[in-house]
Amino acid sequence: MEAKKLLLQANLKATHQRQVILNLLLACKNHPTVENMYALSKKEIPSISLATVYKTLDSFSQAGIINKTLTTEGIVRFDPNLSSHGHIYCTNSNEIIDYFDNELNELVSNFFKKKKVKNFHIKKISLNIMGTKIDPDKSMSIK
Repeated sequence: MEAKKLLLQANLKATHQRQVILNLLLACKNHPTVENMYALSKKEIPSISLATVYKTLDSFSQAGIINKTLTTEGIVRFDPNLSSHGHIYCTNSNEIIDYFDNELNELVSNFFKKKKVKNFHIKKISLNIMGTKIDPDKSMSIK
């Protein structure tokens, strides 16, 4: 979906800066940080500030058009993929890989429905898995 349309649907002004930042983020496949987005945005809008990029990404998150995800090191990364999915964190490369598994999503969702968590409404369940990539010729291990 086009950035301008997404911004308007989220009741955000479709300024040039917001459109550029959102289009760049939508083109990313790697869960960028604010600094990554600043570097990309600077190429398109040389006068843009880090604070503007930070505030813009934060407003996108608050409006629900992107998600924030936190790495094990406490670094905020941004994900434009709003579909139900988990993340696999590679501790060797700090890479975040989207993980889609409808069966797992249903299993976790049904588990919490069965447990009936009191005084709490679950809006979203996100599974994060941490590990390291291994050589495909070596056997799989869990540490």
